Amino acid sequence: MERIVIIGGGFAGLNLVKHLDKGKYRIMLVDRNNFHCFPPLFYQIASSSLASANICFPFRRELLKHPNVTYHMGHVKGLDLESKTVTTSYETLEYDRLIIAAGSTNNYFGMDGLGNHTFGIKTVAEAAHTRDEIIDRLERGSICSDPERRRELLSFLVVGGGPSGVEMAGALGEMKKYIIPKEYPELSPDDVRITLVEGTGKLLGAMKEKSSRKALDYLRELMVDVRLNTTLKEYKDKRVTFGDGTKEYWETVIWTAGVKGEPIPGLPQEYLGRGNRIVVDAYNRVAGRDDLMAVGDIALMQCDRYPNGHPQMAQPAIQEAANLARNLNEGAFTHEFVYKDKGSMATVGKNRAVADLPGKTYTGFIAWLMWMLIHLISILGMRNKATVMLNWMWNYFSYSTSLRLLLRPTKYPLRRHWGD
Repeated sequence: MERIVIIGGGFAGLNLVKHLDKGKYRIMLVDRNNFHCFPPLFYQIASSSLASANICFPFRRELLKHPNVTYHMGHVKGLDLESKTVTTSYETLEYDRLIIAAGSTNNYFGMDGLGNHTFGIKTVAEAAHTRDEIIDRLERGSICSDPERRRELLSFLVVGGGPSGVEMAGALGEMKKYIIPKEYPELSPDDVRITLVEGTGKLLGAMKEKSSRKALDYLRELMVDVRLNTTLKEYKDKRVTFGDGTKEYWETVIWTAGVKGEPIPGLPQEYLGRGNRIVVDAYNRVAGRDDLMAVGDIALMQCDRYPNGHPQMAQPAIQEAANLARNLNEGAFTHEFVYKDKGSMATVGKNRAVADLPGKTYTGFIAWLMWMLIHLISILGMRNKATVMLNWMWNYFSYSTSLRLLLRPTKYPLRRHWGD
């Protein structure tokens, strides 16, 4: 029985596990976390709308359904393509075929050190950290007697006008407009500054013009200042330097401006292309090899329709995984991957969403309902689905949540054994 090692348990990795023939392959899934998560809702963790556990599901629970599949926790520390081994923080695994589905990480476009000073929503841990910082600023602002310092504390800059940035800015806008007057009586909404900056001339660049304009209108309704054609060059000592040279004070900067492939130690540099993604052929093979493949965000498959690779979103990852599993199950690479675009969605807040589906664009309440339904279906675990639905219903009628908790982690003892 052939051994397949899959690095990464995101949309691509987990769908590979589900579709591969367990009677033909023994599968080892490697991931630094012991759970699968749902990235499209990370912004709701950051805005205290959902708890982390609501959108995460343990691998071991999910893999109970699949024989000949084992989970291995660890960071990948090195690959040896000659001896066909993967070395993690804790062990060395041998394989016959290796599939890299490690996903993506934040791309700071060469601005060294920016990741040490800005907050993100790319992982569950980042989103939870960002939530704590937002709540911290609100609590400190509530007891600050200096009006100027209070306005500094309550300044939030979201960088990036894609779906994640628009959704994060919209969530902050809802807090400013609906939650602060009720739960933070010491504050005035005018004390809170929320600005979204985007380097191009439109929000939601991959979506239609109608959706982009509507998202802009929704953000302005939520008292979010939107600056288009504005880039960030530097963030140092709480001061942002923009592309035109102007400098402004921003206490909290939330980065959603771009992603790149997750680095894989030991992978030859010549296998990498644009955005640190691994170059693959139409069958998701790396350098034409039958023993090395990549799928999902980390895979760069260039074609006439997508010269810069497919969008780094859930649907391409899921479809690539299903197609690759089909080829592997049949024992021959005969089915080329063709992406079927099922549309794009983004939500800005309650009753405020946009959806580009094949043939038609929806906005407002209808788009918001469609967004909720599709995301709810995609979450693993019936308990999680029910919990998320209950939270959304409660928030819809009350704009209130019991999740606005500032959870400071303890520093000691240092957990060096976690393999970082």
